[in-house]
Amino acid sequence: MLNLISFTNSPLAALGQLSMLLALAFTLAGLWLAVQGGVRRDPASSEAARRSVWAVFGFVSLATLALMAALLRDDFSVRYVAEHSMGTSPTWVKVTSLWGALEGSILLWTWLLSGYAFVLSLTLRRDGLRPWVLGTMFFSLLFFVGVVASIASPFTPLAQIPVQGQGPNPALQNHWMMAVHPVLLYLGFVGLSVPFAYAVAALITGRLSDHWLSVTRRWTLVAWIFLSAAIVAGGWWSYETLGWGGYWAWDPVENASFVPWLLVTAFLHSVQIQEKRHLLRGWNIWLIVLAYASTVLGTFLNRSGVVQSVHAFAGGPVGPVFLGFLAALLIGGVALSAWRTPELRDLGESPAPVSREGAYLAGNWLFLVFTVVVLIGTLFPVIVEAVTGQKNSIGAPFFNAFAIPLGLGLLLLMGVGPLLPWRRADGESLLRALRIPGGAGLLGAVIAFGLGVRSVGVLTTVALAAYNLAGLASLTWRAARTRGSLLGTLREQPRRYGAYLAHVGLVVVALGLAFSGNYKRSDETTLNVGQPRQVLGETLQLDRIGRAVMPYGTSKVAHIRIDDVPYQPRVNVYAQATETPFPTPAVRYGLFGDTYLVVTAFDEAGGQWASVRLIESPLVSWIWVGTLIIVLGAGLTLTVPARTVARQVGSGAVAAD
Repeated sequence: MLNLISFTNSPLAALGQLSMLLALAFTLAGLWLAVQGGVRRDPASSEAARRSVWAVFGFVSLATLALMAALLRDDFSVRYVAEHSMGTSPTWVKVTSLWGALEGSILLWTWLLSGYAFVLSLTLRRDGLRPWVLGTMFFSLLFFVGVVASIASPFTPLAQIPVQGQGPNPALQNHWMMAVHPVLLYLGFVGLSVPFAYAVAALITGRLSDHWLSVTRRWTLVAWIFLSAAIVAGGWWSYETLGWGGYWAWDPVENASFVPWLLVTAFLHSVQIQEKRHLLRGWNIWLIVLAYASTVLGTFLNRSGVVQSVHAFAGGPVGPVFLGFLAALLIGGVALSAWRTPELRDLGESPAPVSREGAYLAGNWLFLVFTVVVLIGTLFPVIVEAVTGQKNSIGAPFFNAFAIPLGLGLLLLMGVGPLLPWRRADGESLLRALRIPGGAGLLGAVIAFGLGVRSVGVLTTVALAAYNLAGLASLTWRAARTRGSLLGTLREQPRRYGAYLAHVGLVVVALGLAFSGNYKRSDETTLNVGQPRQVLGETLQLDRIGRAVMPYGTSKVAHIRIDDVPYQPRVNVYAQATETPFPTPAVRYGLFGDTYLVVTAFDEAGGQWASVRLIESPLVSWIWVGTLIIVLGAGLTLTVPARTVARQVGSGAVAAD
């Protein structure tokens, strides 16, 4: 009776809960209709399943709008709003509160999943794959819709309505990037459900020809673009918010987003071998299955409370059910792959070691080793704690010991692959292809050494960067000279040159990582008002400490000049954070390096001094710029119409790509 009365007092909670229950009903109906359509080969049932997707998307959208309206209207009769929002918060913070806590984040995930399913329902071909693709999407929807409608509902009403909410997590309102990073991450994670659905449909039906790859590749590339942007956006948030001057700490939740990226990147390269040479058919199926399963693993780690992370949600009731869903995905993938093992055998001869497919396969193995290392480092402390009850952690030195050589190996292969022919390369042609890139790499290392670079890892990165850029430039120049126009070449083959541009972006990111990781300088000092100090060769002077009072807290601002350039690092204290300070560093971005200043302590009584940390990081901005180049290049490859790609796959005309 209490719940009924509470829902009566909270119409938005009632609307949201009812919408999710109706979405659950249509999900069950759609799953049944899709299976019926596939088993009986009944087009009518398949069409009914397709239309059920529209109903699910509509009802989940209505539930999402109900929760958003409750947040914007400060409807504290909804428990989620009372616990994770505040009437005095800015509008953008109220919007981000939708995904700022466990229940709301799963609702957003569910809405995006239903949105992907809706778009997929509009583009599916009327073939034997259609009902099983829809059925697999409904299987994922059944889990997420069911979780939101039951154990993780954000629509629980309150009988006693508080006057004010508790407010969002302060770390999530300290920078506007939290309005971007989680959404990009969910778009990447959820996007992998579509290629997974195609892979399962191909295994169930036995339609394992290369047609499903042409569609899967495009959906996978879309998810990869979002995932790449999300990982770097998260690094930028960490850089701008946490006050440590870094962007990647091998945190368990960071690693959970990196694992699917590694697997998807491997797939996007190995799929070319299947398109051209009809090899790695089973390998590609496994990469897709594992990539989607790894997104569920990451969600489990993030929402179960088993790992401690600044990015993780507090522990809740969803951990065991996510673990069960992960087990179902892996068991189902193993069973279907084992069933179709005879049909998954490669049709062509094994790739020669010195060939384009050999280079791509070697790169795939490096990606796989990288994935295993990250998983071991992430999960080992969790397993040890579960068995012994003792907390352990594996720090950055472990990961860097493997990541640096593996990353350099991938840079080497990234430059070799496009230069080699398919099938086999003889020694003379190999030396001829590597002559210009190799010379450029040697020259780059010599120039870097002359400019003072002494780190072996950085010198190697510079050499490989120059080697990659020279190789891509020579390939582009050769094609433009053959066709008579660079612009015409780009227009004719956007998929190839989009991939080249994405590789250029990766080179830029690699240089940013190498220099900022090895040559970052940091020092701390205490500044007194009006008394300049020399720090890292620069003159710092504290002019005054100001204080700003805001509806949702206070902010202390240190007005500091560095070589007469003004900086204003802040320390924010949010009303609901029990006086816990959150620093906001002042960052001046530059082409060759950033100047990063953060306040670590200050004179609260008289405002006469402030302790600060000054960090000089070379080429950090290259990470953000390089990611933009990657996204633009990957987006360019999507300009090829899907039907054109399908025809090319069928005719084997994608060799150059």
